[in-house]
Amino acid sequence: MPKAAVSKSEGLTFQPIRSARAFEEIAHQIRTELSEGRLKIGDRLPSERALSEQFGVSRNTLREALRSLEHAGLIRLQKGASGGAFISERSDRAITAGLMDMYHLGAIHPAQLTEARIWLESIIVREACSRATVDDIAELNANIEAAVAAARDDDLAKCAMKHIEFHGILARITGNPVIMTVMNSVLEVLSHFVNKIGFYDNTFVVPSRRRFMKHLVEGDANAAVAEMETSLKRLQRTYLSLIDMPPADQSPRKRSGSGRSKAVDGKRK
Repeated sequence: MPKAAVSKSEGLTFQPIRSARAFEEIAHQIRTELSEGRLKIGDRLPSERALSEQFGVSRNTLREALRSLEHAGLIRLQKGASGGAFISERSDRAITAGLMDMYHLGAIHPAQLTEARIWLESIIVREACSRATVDDIAELNANIEAAVAAARDDDLAKCAMKHIEFHGILARITGNPVIMTVMNSVLEVLSHFVNKIGFYDNTFVVPSRRRFMKHLVEGDANAAVAEMETSLKRLQRTYLSLIDMPPADQSPRKRSGSGRSKAVDGKRK
């Protein structure tokens, strides 16, 4: 870590804590320093000893506050001689964790999750059609081929992961950190949901991807959006039909995996 980043935080002055919920007040003061620009990405906070003295709290209370900030994605805790608490370059973990908690609590239903994903994707595809570079297109095509290879090897988990990564690449192409953060958080929850329901028929995905890429390369946003929406809505119907299906009902189709490999590479729909 650069010395300038380390020394910058040494001039910070925190106020002693008198609240009964001290760890929350500590976190609030650190957030204030960040919002007002006195702390920036990469800066290291003062040592635990210095912070506990400034806040007037025990190290256990301080560590509780630091852990809450770490869970929120605002800081990263690094061990070792050059370790400490650093302002994180990524703070999107809080959004992902919040969506995941809402999903587990039942505040977000699978139908709502997949619906939101379709809506977001339409916006992303339009932007990707106008912003995609030659390298971006090559990365998307490489992702498709990786999914095909995984399917041929009967590695269904990797194939599903590659399909989800495709959407993350599209979000990154927009260049908008808000869109990227929201979409990646939705995709992480979706990935958890997909893993939970188990096998599903995705033989149509790669042929659809190839049609989508043709529209993307041509810059035909309307056709690209239409192709993506058709594919995602078909997946949505499949996902929702499997939510309450007993495992015994899924097993016959799972055993048909050898036939699926041929379909995934586009030879058969």
